Amino acid sequence: MGHREDLLEGAKRCLLDKGYARTTARDIVAASGANLASIGYHYGSKDVLMRQALVETIAEWGAGFAGTDETGGPAAGGDPVERFAAMWDRILRRFQEQREFVTSQVEVLGLLPRDPELRTALASVLPEGGEGLVAVFEGVPDSEVDAEAARVVGSFYQALLTGLMVQSLITPASVPSGGDLVAAMRRVLSGSVLGPRAGRTEDEGGATGGGGGRAPDATH
Repeated sequence: MGHREDLLEGAKRCLLDKGYARTTARDIVAASGANLASIGYHYGSKDVLMRQALVETIAEWGAGFAGTDETGGPAAGGDPVERFAAMWDRILRRFQEQREFVTSQVEVLGLLPRDPELRTALASVLPEGGEGLVAVFEGVPDSEVDAEAARVVGSFYQALLTGLMVQSLITPASVPSGGDLVAAMRRVLSGSVLGPRAGRTEDEGGATGGGGGRAPDATH
């Protein structure tokens, strides 16, 4: 590899080992075997290089789910609910196996509000990420995913993915399984998310949203 590729590979290693914000130009030089001047020559700045390393690291992580039939993932076709649960279980296993990746991604989330260039870099690849997630869950090539599915369903998968990443770092023991996610969706869609209380009438349980009766008169 030339210095440009060496620097990118070094930056990706630093991203996982040290984190996005803590990585210095000298760290990248040490990891890549290049020199400080080559960062400016090939990328313009350390920040540009780190943003590129972040985008490529995300793409490589997502590519690990391509060809799921050959790599132990759920096969295309069959029951879509079972596939949905199995794919989330597979993703959650990778969270545990690749903690450095998850940690780096959650760190970057906290940097986005104050770093517009970083935000722009990630926003540029967000649609492609949604398309890739739909393709993985449906077991089809990216080219078969239409724009509306990528926008709506892809955004839904991305929201779940981000939330589960954060939860896996805060309370790893209570992260829901794929089956838990299916059960939650069924409860929401059936309207029974609140359990038995959801069906109570005013006569049975008092005024809606209340504790079983009229609010006390504030003047007494």
